[in-house]
Amino acid sequence: MAAVLHRTTASPASTTRPRKTAAPVLGLALAALATVVWSGSFVTSRALHDSVPPIQHAFWRWVIALVAVAPFGARRAWRQRALIRRHARYVLLASLLGVAVYNTLVNQAGLTTPAPTMGMIMAASPVLMAVFERLGGVRLGARRTLGLLTACAGVLLLMGGGASFGAGDLWMIAASCCFAAYSALLRRRPAELDGTAFLFTTFLVGTVLLLPVLAASLATQGAFHPTPGTLLPLLYVGVASSAVAFFAWSKAIALIGAARAGIVYYLQPICVAVLSWALLGENTSRPQLLCMALILGGVTLGAGSRRWRPIPPVLRSRV
Repeated sequence: MAAVLHRTTASPASTTRPRKTAAPVLGLALAALATVVWSGSFVTSRALHDSVPPIQHAFWRWVIALVAVAPFGARRAWRQRALIRRHARYVLLASLLGVAVYNTLVNQAGLTTPAPTMGMIMAASPVLMAVFERLGGVRLGARRTLGLLTACAGVLLLMGGGASFGAGDLWMIAASCCFAAYSALLRRRPAELDGTAFLFTTFLVGTVLLLPVLAASLATQGAFHPTPGTLLPLLYVGVASSAVAFFAWSKAIALIGAARAGIVYYLQPICVAVLSWALLGENTSRPQLLCMALILGGVTLGAGSRRWRPIPPVLRSRV
């Protein structure tokens, strides 16, 4: 009997151990997927800067994203409508920061700021993610903190490499703050709220929030002319950079937290630089490549940290 009890009590632990091991790996992979896909959105923002006004770019992006997510999330959102109403303030804030404001600021920055510079500035947002995580009671650990600082040093060196600082850079700084706050909010998503339903709802609410400024853009700038050169990038940012990447990032936050996912996000300036060189002909200098190697080293160091457990509730008052 004792042997039977031992086998029955030991079996759950043995079955859950692989899941605990797989969760960080899956979370890091999803964060990397979102980072690579989002890198392309900076390139498209830059490519469309002279053909699609920023507000209209953002609005049609989310319309396309809604169409892409609707088959999976619309019915779930309807079933959870009472729960969504109960958490209306949370959903509204997430929609405002992550959908309506963030991407509009990125598009506005793309009017004057080269894509590699956009990626460099945006890569500073993981610092704020880590700060939000620490304030929320999560231990960062020495290794992850060192990786965070190493990657941050690479970003600062990239930004200080003689690049000019203009209005577009200020728009990108504001965008990075919005994205960091949005990522911190994802960690606090109500557990009972389905992820796909949440994604569809934030896309819908964010699109509605853009309607007043869309009307102003149409009145002052006129509507853009749809061509293959404008529609294909909009399809990319609507389906890949919105539907796919936002779902992957949300899942990554749930698995490994915003701070750890933020370290992977440091890969973005490298991805943006490669894509902008290949698609737009915007070159990257040798010192910038060395700084990117520093960023990659910091990502590898910080992402491999094992200390990502929450602070015990008893100790949170001491932090």
